[in-house]
Amino acid sequence: MSLRTRLMLLVFLMPLILISGIAVASLLYLEHQQQQAVQQRLERAVSLLAPSLAEAIEAGDEPRLERLAQRLMDEPPVQALSLRDAQGDTPLHLGKGQESLRPDPASTATWQEWRLLTPLPDLERPLWVDLELDPTPLRLALYRHLTLVGLGCLVLGLALFLLAYALGRQWVQPLESLRRALERFNSGDYRPRLDTRGPVETAELAHGLNALADYLSRAQEEMQQHIEQTTLDLQESMETIEIKNIELDMAHRRALEASRIKSEFLANMSHEIRTPLNGVIGFCQLLARSELDDRQQEWLSHVHKASNNLLSLINDILDFSKIEAGKLELESVDLDILVIVDEVLGLQAPMAQQKQLHLLGLVYDDVPAQLQGDPLRLKQVLTNLVHNAIKFTEKGEILVRVMLEEAEGAEVILRVQISDTGIGMDEASQRRLFQAFQQTRDSDTRHYGGTGLGLMICRQLVEQMGGEIAVESAPGRGSTFTLSLPLRAKSLEERPLELDLGGQRVALYEPHAATRHALAHLLRAWGAELQVLEEATPCDAPQAAPDLLLVGLPPLPMAKAEMVSWRECLAGVRCPSIVMANVPPFDIPDLPLPHGGEVISKPLSRRSLAAVIQRQLNAPTPAPIESPAAAITPRRVLVVDDTDSNRLLVREMLDGLGLDVEEAASGEEALARGRSRPFDLVLMDIRMPGMDGVEAMKALRELGDAWRRCPIIAVTAHALEEERQRLLKAGMHDVLIKPIQAEALVGLLGQHLNMALSLPAAAPRRVARRRPTPTADEELPAVDLALGTQLAGGREDLARQTLGMLLASLDDTERQLREAWDAEDEVAFLDAVHALNGACRYCGVPQLALLAETLETRLRVAGLADTEALVEALHAAMARLRAWSDEEAPQAMETASGAPK
Repeated sequence: MSLRTRLMLLVFLMPLILISGIAVASLLYLEHQQQQAVQQRLERAVSLLAPSLAEAIEAGDEPRLERLAQRLMDEPPVQALSLRDAQGDTPLHLGKGQESLRPDPASTATWQEWRLLTPLPDLERPLWVDLELDPTPLRLALYRHLTLVGLGCLVLGLALFLLAYALGRQWVQPLESLRRALERFNSGDYRPRLDTRGPVETAELAHGLNALADYLSRAQEEMQQHIEQTTLDLQESMETIEIKNIELDMAHRRALEASRIKSEFLANMSHEIRTPLNGVIGFCQLLARSELDDRQQEWLSHVHKASNNLLSLINDILDFSKIEAGKLELESVDLDILVIVDEVLGLQAPMAQQKQLHLLGLVYDDVPAQLQGDPLRLKQVLTNLVHNAIKFTEKGEILVRVMLEEAEGAEVILRVQISDTGIGMDEASQRRLFQAFQQTRDSDTRHYGGTGLGLMICRQLVEQMGGEIAVESAPGRGSTFTLSLPLRAKSLEERPLELDLGGQRVALYEPHAATRHALAHLLRAWGAELQVLEEATPCDAPQAAPDLLLVGLPPLPMAKAEMVSWRECLAGVRCPSIVMANVPPFDIPDLPLPHGGEVISKPLSRRSLAAVIQRQLNAPTPAPIESPAAAITPRRVLVVDDTDSNRLLVREMLDGLGLDVEEAASGEEALARGRSRPFDLVLMDIRMPGMDGVEAMKALRELGDAWRRCPIIAVTAHALEEERQRLLKAGMHDVLIKPIQAEALVGLLGQHLNMALSLPAAAPRRVARRRPTPTADEELPAVDLALGTQLAGGREDLARQTLGMLLASLDDTERQLREAWDAEDEVAFLDAVHALNGACRYCGVPQLALLAETLETRLRVAGLADTEALVEALHAAMARLRAWSDEEAPQAMETASGAPK
């Protein structure tokens, strides 16, 4: 409620209501007093005339009675008079008519509204005088008084209203002025000033508000000046920042350009370095097979080791550069963690065997076999960790454990542990372990070598896969690296068994406890009736005539007497024996095995051990889980390659595996065969004339649902990682690098066909005649039949046949090379070199193969620039190969005469 309203209520309404109430109460009281006076006057008049009326009635003097009655009628405000008896009858009536009324005999004078009943005394017949009054005069007087009072209240109310209005104007107007001034102050206008005249209270308030306005005005002016100064400073800062941004942008562009140039330089230099480095490594491998004395062999081993270290360093620098630029991409393809662990341990085995370290991989049974992830990067991480474990361990063991930590739907998390018994680390070393260019101690770089990039790359790769890596270690107690790897599982079924021994008796002697427990578990899972020998040697055990004996030799080399004891022990064994030695294959000792058997190198892979046991016992291989149609119909494999020798070699490698193999000499022929029938797997050469391998793969995918799911494996002689990633992104399921190794081919087919495949037992090999040591003028031989036999899976006849096919196509290849070179057609020239490179892979022509590989790599990296010397060397090597053909190839040509053209 506003102040004005409250003032009106206080000054105007409340006094007016109070005065009006008093006036009305006074009028009502006055009316009551007048009515009482009339009643008393009439009662006195009746009481004075009552005896006279009674005498006149008794005397029967009617004239007198009427006169007396008339005297009462003359009294105002009487308008009617009656004499009534007890029954209500009226012997006398004057004035207006009255309603009948029966008096109460016991009552005295009574009033009933405006009627007065008074009994007459001393009469034999009781009579009452009934007077009826006229209220009109009294009411008129009351109305007149009310009118006068109303007029007085109206005049008084008007006066009060004027008084309240005047007071309200005097009191409210200053407050309204204050409100308007405050509103303007609130809007930022501090100019208005208030009038300080008037009541003291409002004057003081006006003084205070005026002072506030002055303060706010000054503050606004100061703030405006500050804002202007700040704005000026900000503009200067923005100009400075803009200049800095331009400089930073220019610096950023220069940095990006420098990074791009650095990346291109690293890529180009790595390729340029890799090409001669691969040549150096190849020369070392070939030279190691020549006749060298011990001193030369030692020098050569140092050169070979230094070359491999340099190649590993180049790969680490390239990976570090990719990770730093955020360009390292991961793929998601099918993988088998068991195969990856076996491959990693096999690659690191020579270094562990040199230190007599036990290297063992344990993949638990519940780990799914069908996983999806990036096998290349996973293998890189494991290789680095296992290599470090071997490098920092002088004695003891290195164990790789793979177990299933968590499985939810198709998502699984594998826990991989790499533990060693090496030098260990303190907490400070562990904190800086995963940083770039850091090792546990500064002296480690000098003592053990390395760049300090490996573990940083491992951490980045594992985190990019969505996993974690951690380490637990203590000085002198070894280290344990733990990986948590999320992968996708195509199936959570356990791995199918590689072998079914059907209860055959197998005796096991293994001094190394971890290896013994692992082999015992595996042999029992394969269904063997196992006897673990705990004696010092298997010869000390009771001869229970087992079906097979597995023996782990103690560390080599042994003392002469100990070796003689072992020879005598194995010579007395009455069953096939598999002897396991922790040495490289070329250092395996010659041991007598009269009842058959083999001597194999540790570490053992499950597949290789199963193959060896199967050869010794002729144990059946458990049938893989297949559909009924697959169990009846052999799997169909299509081999697509434009080189006859390559197709022949792949067909020979697959011979005996129970596969239906068909060939196609071009992408167009493969597409035609694909339209006529589906295949379960395709081995696709990439570089072919006309429709290349990628185009053929895409065309086959468009044929229908079966072809959309068919595994297509790229087969290429170009081993650069960029090429492999390009093929996988194009849609290839996997990449196989030429020259094809039989074990790698069979393992890849088994993985993608979901079949347990193993190489058939090797036929007796004919040792090819070794060429004499090359002269200084001929660094590499034009033809090396021993190398060709090795590349052809140990089959010399196949090596001679592929060599004959290469010699038959040499003239046509040289013509294509010269035509493309003269026309400066880089694509056609690269196609011809690639075809020659693929044809040389399995023929035992090391000189021509090395030149073709080097030239193809140079063409892919830098084009035709600066390749003239290599091209001339290539033609010279082809000429030397023809010369060898004219002088020494009649036998090879006779063998190749039946080869397909």
